[in-house]
Amino acid sequence: MRKENHLKHPSIQKIDSRTYVSLLADLKTRINAAQSRAAVSVNRQMIGLYWEIGRMISARQSTEGWGSKVIDRLAADLKNELPEIKGFSARNMKRMKAFYTEYPLMPQTAAPTQPPENTGKEKVPRAVAQLGEASLDLPWGHNILLIESVKDLGHRLWYMGQTIEQGWSRDVLRLQIKSRAHDRQGGTKGLALTVDR
Repeated sequence: MRKENHLKHPSIQKIDSRTYVSLLADLKTRINAAQSRAAVSVNRQMIGLYWEIGRMISARQSTEGWGSKVIDRLAADLKNELPEIKGFSARNMKRMKAFYTEYPLMPQTAAPTQPPENTGKEKVPRAVAQLGEASLDLPWGHNILLIESVKDLGHRLWYMGQTIEQGWSRDVLRLQIKSRAHDRQGGTKGLALTVDR
């Protein structure tokens, strides 16, 4: 079998190398940008799904009087019913419930189904709504790390913003939290977001 060199093809030899390189660079940029947008969209959908699962579990536990063992049963049943799907262990589903509890308001575009209307009986601080919005732009592991490690909402929002802006990995975020970067950089001055719940 003869290997053909595409550069010796007469129609390719007529191409101006500068315009070709420019076209190739433009295509690569567009492909990478589309892939990034797709990944962000998938992440937002998954975060919305996790929030919705947390909301549903929380609501059923409240209305039905179910205890925490129901999460263990749900996780086992989901594993049996959907063995190829990962991410729905009892531990992770408990985190989904905690995620919902931390951010009871989530932008409607994130959740797969509509949450119940806010009756006005429960007042959710604006800070919590801001955190819910920002959480959509972070991977699940980052969100869990922040919920479990940063209790002050103003500090958490600062870390969310820095993670998005700086592109911190989870390990870098963990180190920044441990070293109290928000104190060193004075990033939370003017953020009065601490809310008693």
